[in-house]
Amino acid sequence: MRLHLILLLALCSTGSTAAALSYSLRGNWSICNGNGSLELPGAVPGCVHSALFQQGLIQDSYYRFNDLNYRWISLDNWTYSKEFKFPFEISKWQKVNLILEGVDTISKILFNEVTIGETDNMFNRYEQCSFSWDWGPSFPTQGIWKDVRIEAYNICHLNYFTFSPIYDKSAQEWNLEIEATFDVVSSKPVGGQVIVAIPKLQTQQMYNIELQPGKRIVELFLNISKNITVETWWPHGHGNQTGYNMTILFELDGGLNIEKSAKVYFRTVELIEEPIKGSPGLSFYFKINGFPIFLKGSNWIPADSFQDRVTSELLRLLLQSVVDANMNTLRVWGGGIYEQDEFYELCDELGIMVWQDFMFACALYPTDQGFLDSVRAEVAYQIKRLKSHPSIIIWSGNNENEEALMMNWYHINFTDRPIYIKDYVTLYVKNIRELVLAGDKSRPFITSSPTNGAETVAEGWVSQNPNSNYFGDVHFYDYISDCWNWKVFPKARFASEYGYQSWPSFSTLEKVSSTEDWSFSSKFSLHRQHHEGGNKQMLYQAGLHFKLPKSTDPLRTFKDTIYLTQVMQAQCVKTETEFYRRSRSEIVDQQGHTMGALYWQLSDIWQAPSWASLEYGGKWKMLHYFAQNFFAPLLPVGFENEHTFYIYGVSDLHSDYSMTLTVRVHTWNSLEPVCSCVTEHFVMKGGEAVRLYEEPVSELLRRCGNCTRESCVVSFYLSADHELLSPTNYHFLSSLKEAVGLCKAQITAIISQQGDIFVFDLETSAVAPFVWLDVGSIPGRFSDNGFLMTEKTRTILFYPWEPTSQSELEQSFHVTSLTDIY
Repeated sequence: MRLHLILLLALCSTGSTAAALSYSLRGNWSICNGNGSLELPGAVPGCVHSALFQQGLIQDSYYRFNDLNYRWISLDNWTYSKEFKFPFEISKWQKVNLILEGVDTISKILFNEVTIGETDNMFNRYEQCSFSWDWGPSFPTQGIWKDVRIEAYNICHLNYFTFSPIYDKSAQEWNLEIEATFDVVSSKPVGGQVIVAIPKLQTQQMYNIELQPGKRIVELFLNISKNITVETWWPHGHGNQTGYNMTILFELDGGLNIEKSAKVYFRTVELIEEPIKGSPGLSFYFKINGFPIFLKGSNWIPADSFQDRVTSELLRLLLQSVVDANMNTLRVWGGGIYEQDEFYELCDELGIMVWQDFMFACALYPTDQGFLDSVRAEVAYQIKRLKSHPSIIIWSGNNENEEALMMNWYHINFTDRPIYIKDYVTLYVKNIRELVLAGDKSRPFITSSPTNGAETVAEGWVSQNPNSNYFGDVHFYDYISDCWNWKVFPKARFASEYGYQSWPSFSTLEKVSSTEDWSFSSKFSLHRQHHEGGNKQMLYQAGLHFKLPKSTDPLRTFKDTIYLTQVMQAQCVKTETEFYRRSRSEIVDQQGHTMGALYWQLSDIWQAPSWASLEYGGKWKMLHYFAQNFFAPLLPVGFENEHTFYIYGVSDLHSDYSMTLTVRVHTWNSLEPVCSCVTEHFVMKGGEAVRLYEEPVSELLRRCGNCTRESCVVSFYLSADHELLSPTNYHFLSSLKEAVGLCKAQITAIISQQGDIFVFDLETSAVAPFVWLDVGSIPGRFSDNGFLMTEKTRTILFYPWEPTSQSELEQSFHVTSLTDIY
């Protein structure tokens, strides 16, 4: 790709001391393909695909097979051109810079037909998964995907401004390390003063500085008096996200004033790796502000193949859905992109912790000097850009590259392995780690994910088994074993990737498909599935516990199959996540103390089957509603072991609470429980998972009259003074395809409006598992969905994301339960 900027530019020295000026080059550019046969206007920021679509030259890139049909776009060369005139006098400025915040990816930049620069790294200031993954299409975009502008200045210019709050444990006080990078174009030293102020902390300090000509770094150290109460930033569910407004004013020679403002958050983060009694290996968990936190959440991939489509509104919608589902963490996966500033600002605001991978994934990378220079520039820039965000709690060197190397994913000859290990250490340890340690003292660094952490270091930076249950984090996928059997899951220290696939809803697929595509075996369905054997794996896993749809209507079968894949996915991830959560406080067979569960993946990049819990555009799948419950701060978890039924209580709270556990048993053919028991009051300790209840299944069935495994289901919840403290959870005593007494439920809804919220008053004629409320393409979410309905009536709220009416909801509303496809 080539960039043409046409302007006659003359520079000369001047004594002017006016402030810097910035001239945006956003807006309309001219785009031309390699042989000149196609020329069109295009927006910047943007990409070629978007420009072609906006001009009506191509369809929606996601429609049907267009990821194949439009490969010619990525295979062509494209030139972006813009002619412009400066609105200010060029000759009055000592230095004029062309700033390109993001160019995708290989380009040559010409100014008045003179080459002034080249780019080869879209993660530096000047996408790996763009070439497809098992959850996304291949759209290697080209274009100017971030801001472009011209900056002019005299004397000196502030290029970067960043800071890190540091807590001094010995002095028990906070300090702020501030770093400012200047380009001093004056031929003489520039002196002046710096005033840093945080009014709400009654803190102001003045510094004298002198800047020598050239690139200069100013480092300032601001002390916050220990007599001032500093409120710390906490993750969602653990406290407030308190921040303080800070201003920094540079008053420099010649009347040059430069002022910056920022939000400062104070928090500490520690990665604890220490021996555990009764278990070999080391712990792997995070303390925020000294408190152990169980990390609950998902993995973040780019929200769209085309970054110009990722609006502020979409980012907020997706991240609000994270906290609405009781998550506190996202892992920014190393095969995507370093997200835009607004993403991290929203995570700061919402209390979402970020596990930040550097952008290296599932590959062996070169270590020639040119590549290392590019990587070092990328890493240094991203550290400087991001380190002031409290939400980022850890840097990780790459995704799965240690495991790929040591498990020999790429069939390397054993005799050549030392060469590859040396290259791995050169890139991730001697370069990336070195830069992180030098540039950021406020958070830990690990070389890879999964990794064995401190054990990996001890083994020379690569472990024989990077996916060990006794160290670090693990990635775990198993589509063949029965996901209802919790014993197949690793009792690891931290699960940073796991999951199961499902299809998005029909209303999402309908927008990018045609009638001939609406079957599970259509060319469209096979093409959209990028995970080998994925469609068969979903049906196999669903078939272990559910009857597969067999309607004579092909469209009905397709919709029912979509629904069943979402049921399967939600139930599988629920079982696995609850296993990790109840393992936080125990060691069994030398394994346990699990302190993190991040399922793969949060959202879809297009309309296709994937591991996501949010569909393309943000619609909640059944899994996301389940996450709202299985990530609840207080949760009872039921499971069986050796024919005994257990219930654990899991608490993420900071305090102890007195409560009771209620256990009920229903038959599938009655809306009245056949038996119910309430425990004595007990104290649930904060930050622990403990056994609350155990009973042999045979005794439970005998105690509840005529119950059998096939005819009954168990539900349970935590409460205090008749007030519900937890979601109502459930345990199936048999596969639902073997359920006895399950009959078709007639479910009706009366919809009413209360302000901006809609109320759905539901009534059922029978017990209904996996009740799914759907309003088609109307944007919004329900207060609960995919639930087991064991009472005759239930009230559910709907929160629209855009203005809608009661009549629109009534026309679009549809309810499904498992009994509809049996």
